[in-house]
Formats: sequence, structure tokens, C-alpha cells
Amino acid sequence: MTAQTTDNLAPIAVAERIEAMDVLRGFALLGILLMNLEGFVGPVMAAGTGLDPALTGLDRTVDLLVYVLVQGKFYTLFSLLFGMGFAVMSQRAERSGRPFAGVYWRRGLLLLAFGAVHAIFIWAGDILMMYALCSFLLLAFRPLPARWLVWLGVLIYVVPIGFMYLMGGMGSLLGGTEGWDKAMGEIGKQMQVLIENERAAYSSGSYAEATWQRLKSTGMALSNITMFGFVVFGMFLLGAWFVRSGAIARPHEFPRLYRALRWVALPIGVLAMVASVALEPTMDFATFNLRISTAFALQLIANLLMCLGYVAWVMRALASPWWARPLGALAPAGRMALTNYLMHSLVCTWIFYGYGLGYFEQLPRAWQPVFALVLFGLQVLLSRLWLSRFRFGPMEWLWRSMTYLKPQPMRLRQG
Repeated sequence: MTAQTTDNLAPIAVAERIEAMDVLRGFALLGILLMNLEGFVGPVMAAGTGLDPALTGLDRTVDLLVYVLVQGKFYTLFSLLFGMGFAVMSQRAERSGRPFAGVYWRRGLLLLAFGAVHAIFIWAGDILMMYALCSFLLLAFRPLPARWLVWLGVLIYVVPIGFMYLMGGMGSLLGGTEGWDKAMGEIGKQMQVLIENERAAYSSGSYAEATWQRLKSTGMALSNITMFGFVVFGMFLLGAWFVRSGAIARPHEFPRLYRALRWVALPIGVLAMVASVALEPTMDFATFNLRISTAFALQLIANLLMCLGYVAWVMRALASPWWARPLGALAPAGRMALTNYLMHSLVCTWIFYGYGLGYFEQLPRAWQPVFALVLFGLQVLLSRLWLSRFRFGPMEWLWRSMTYLKPQPMRLRQG
């Protein structure tokens, strides 16, 4: 790509943005914080495994509500939005007749670098690296007709369910045999050692010790790309369909779709999630059988249906004069999604980790949503204040400037 071609490319202008996408990003940020807070307050690898059997009373109730309504629903929403962003960039490049692949590859490699720095030096629960690695595959699907993206997205999304049933069937058949039980027991021990090592490093270790532990935990987390990469990429394709079909920019033209998502998909998703909890409230690393596979499958189905249901309700609310204004307040936070996501990690690790204020495992589960709401509320205010003066958030400016190989105008008066 020549320098002249690169100069012709530029980030999307504020006036050209789809506001609903910014609102959805802000909404997703809140959900991500509610989900991730358990992994900030305690060991990362112990978060997201279901209900904590040690909790009682209000802590138990909050843990259940977060698990059913939040866990797994918002990284899928962020994945959906990532696919939307890809489709918006692709459409703009097609309309202008300019090359796209080179800029997109550079954008993805930069996101991968940001994710690696985040995971190793700040917090091991990073999702950016998985997004970046999966994002490169989107280029191969770019020429496909829009109607194909829905079916391919759903098909790819459910691939892990087949894998899990295969493993669950093996577990049910081989459970009780010496070889299987020994292998599963070893996996359970390794995970427990990893959790205890995280507890020691993050609660009272130095920054260097915590960084070494983050490096090890990140390697373990990245191994999950063979399973959850399908989920992420499937949502990417669904997000691309929402943009290419016009469903996100012109929701009034898709009333039946959004009605079905609100009144059918969301309730079915909630029922599937409740059934998953009833089957297996807490995932055990040392046990795997068909019952656990079914609980996992129901959870994946619930994550997809509830995510899409949440999108439909947000879109419905944005069409209401009562809700459009308060929901619109989320848009500035959504425009600074990368900055705010990284700020979650910086603030929370400073508060909870031993090399910071040292409140590791000291915030009760019942108070974690309150903490998340306060922190996110401050981010909404700061984002609004920042964007009243600047075009981009700090990390968004850096990402775009490096992607387009030239510093972007930052102050609004320069736009």
C-alpha cells in the first residue's frame, strides 16, 4: 500500500457513526465489568466457573444473578459489536474504492499487541488477543452474501457444543476407569495449583511476581481459543450481518426480527440458563460427563439468545422518547470502549492486588455490582467530558494513528 493510499484512508467521522452501536458498546462495557469483577477481586481462573459453593445469603443471591444474567452474555455482545465494526469499515472502503486488507491487518496486529501488553503487565483475563487472532479470518468471509453470514455464524458458534458432547460422551463411557480418572484428576490438580498460585501472586506478591504469574495464566487462557474462538468468530459473522443487512442502522425495517429476539429468544435463553444451573451449578475441573456437557451446551445457547435479546431491548428503548436520552448517555463511554476497558483493569488491579491497595478477596460478592456501577458511572462522566474536547479516547487515538500511519487530529477544533 502506498503512502498516498494510506493518506486517503481515515477513521470514521463522529457525524457518520451509528449511535446505536456506541450505546450498545457502552452497555456491553458495564456488563463486561460486572462479569470481570469476580476475576479482579479473586483469582482469574476461578472466575466464571459457576456458583461459588462457599457463598451464602445475599452473596449467594448476587452470585446467582450475575451468573444467570451477565456471565457469558457480554463478551458475546462485544464480539457481535466487533463484527459490526468490521462490516462498517469494509463498507466504507468498498464505497470509496480503496484497499482495505492492509489497513485491517495492521489494525488487528496492533490490537493483538495491546492485548498482549494488557494480559501480561496488567490483568490476565484479557479478551483482546482472542478478538485479534480471530479477526484476521473475517477477511476471507468478506465477499460472501450477507444472508450467508447468519447461518455460517450460528453454525460456527455451535461447533464447541459438538466438541463438548464428544468429550462428555467419552467421560460417561470411561468414567470409573483408572486411566480416565487419573487423567481428569491430574487436570483438576493442575487447575487448582494455578488458582492457588494466582491467589498468592496477586494477593501479596510483588509486581514482578504478579507479572510472571500473569504470563503463565495467559498461556493457559489462550489455549481456550480452540473452543471459545468458534464462539467469538461466530458472533463476529452475526455482527457483520447486522450491519450489511441494515438491521442495526435501520431497525424500523426489521420489526419481526426484533420482536422475536425480545419476546422469544430472550425468554428461551433465560430458561436455558436456569436449566444449565440446575444441572451443574459449579463446574468441576476434574469431572466431565454428558450431564456437564449438556449444562455447557445450554449455557452457550443461553449466551447467544440472551445477548441478542439484550440487543433487541436496547434498540427498542432507543426508539422510545422515555429511554432514548438516558441510554444515549452511554454512547460516549462506548466511543471510548478500548480506553475504558483497559481502565477497568488498571483501576481494579491497583485497588485489589497486593502491589496496590491490597484488597484482594476482601470485597464481598454482594457489593461487587455496586462497585461496578460506581466505577462505570464515573467512566460515563469522564468519557463525556473528554469527548467534549477531543475526537477520540486516548487509546482509540493511539490505535487509529498507528493503523493509518499518521497522527490523527485529536482536538475537536482540528477535526
